[in-house]
Amino acid sequence: MKVAIVGVSGAVGQEFLRVLAERNFPMDELVLFGSARSAGRTYEFKGKKLVVKELKEGDDFKDIDIALTSAGAGTSKAFEETITKHGTVMIDNSSAFRMDIDVPLVVPEVNPEDCKNMPRRIIANPNCTTIQMVVALKAIEKLSHITRVHIATYQSASGAGASGMAELEEQTKEVANKQDPTVEKFQYQLVNNVIPHIDVFLDNDYTKEEMKMYNETRKIMHSDVQVSATAVRVPVMRSHSEAIWVETEQEISVDAAHRAFEEAEGIVVIDNPAEKKYPMPLYLSGKDEVFVGRIRKDISNPKGLTFWTVSDQILKGAALNAVQIAEYLVKEGIVK
Repeated sequence: MKVAIVGVSGAVGQEFLRVLAERNFPMDELVLFGSARSAGRTYEFKGKKLVVKELKEGDDFKDIDIALTSAGAGTSKAFEETITKHGTVMIDNSSAFRMDIDVPLVVPEVNPEDCKNMPRRIIANPNCTTIQMVVALKAIEKLSHITRVHIATYQSASGAGASGMAELEEQTKEVANKQDPTVEKFQYQLVNNVIPHIDVFLDNDYTKEEMKMYNETRKIMHSDVQVSATAVRVPVMRSHSEAIWVETEQEISVDAAHRAFEEAEGIVVIDNPAEKKYPMPLYLSGKDEVFVGRIRKDISNPKGLTFWTVSDQILKGAALNAVQIAEYLVKEGIVK
């Protein structure tokens, strides 16, 4: 088994290294690829020094079974043929292929069987906010079909990559020293602020990030569910939070929902308001699971439930989800 990481120098690429080692992924060799700027750098993996190769057209992927790619949509599209032409399975973390009809969009806790139909040898990793949400929605969907979802996201700086985290850290120091904050990565100062704007605005005045949640959820869940999202950037370093309201065909009790979340794969319930216990990103960054709390009835809708989720955007929202897909491919014998 030979695995490649494309875009290893980025925040997700670095997390790929850690997750593969931590989960002891069954492989014989790991190959690292990056841009011309990253080529030649060395990274340690399980005690070995690995040198980054420049990603370029050719036959470098000829003997590679799985490529974990996180180098941006433009790079993924440009190198699709180079990566897959000899049979490599490309698990892509960008938005390049997510809505292509011939590319499965997969969250292993929700629709792993979709991996079995990949005519282009590509499997797309969904958007981080979508991954977090659908893991939770799957638990409710088992009880009754979800017809409608309203969601407000509270997305950390890590959603904008390493540069986003660096800017929040720099702004925090600058504001503390009464200096004008550096604003480059985000539309406005993020420290001491929230910004209701992630990605570009579309003709319907929703952002691209918000429409990803609508379109991707329906594809992953093979559902006609209606999703309305407001995506907000908050001054948190890492891990996204989401406030979710769902409407179901049949009324679901809070107790039934609670049990469903507790029994669901990939979910940890933290829900005891009387003792002030609920998920928070401060304490859950670096954790693999989706954490669910504040589970209650929607008092405006008898068929409604509302709850709160927190998950590490770089882990379950990106690198971990991709590695779990790779694990499924190996387990099912799709990749040998």
